[in-house]
Amino acid sequence: MRVHQTRIEEARHVYDEARHVHDEERGAGSILVIATVAAIVAVAVLLVTVCGAFLATRSLAGTADASALAAADARAGFSSTPPCESAAAVAAANGARVAACEVDGTVVTVAVATSYMGLIVVQMATAGPPPAAAD
Repeated sequence: MRVHQTRIEEARHVYDEARHVHDEERGAGSILVIATVAAIVAVAVLLVTVCGAFLATRSLAGTADASALAAADARAGFSSTPPCESAAAVAAANGARVAACEVDGTVVTVAVATSYMGLIVVQMATAGPPPAAAD
């Protein structure tokens, strides 16, 4: 019976030590959950920002293309408006501004700009008649 009593006391001692260790770690799970949620939120914010910048760039590329085509049409005589003014009107209608406009014969190169989250985004496009085929 004495051996059995000693084993019970040893088991209680081990149990008490284990419980003491767990008392010291109380709340550690909460900290891990908070850290995990914070990391997920940070990644989500980063993804939304990067995706928004990509979409703004793609939209601005379309605006640059449309502005260059409008300017090339004006240069070709399809409009009485000067080419760069036509480009500016199309850019303004799409929420951008013309940063540069260069007319070289019948070819027009336009750079349009807008801001996204405080950063300036610029896209360029060139329009004009197709190059002559080499014989």
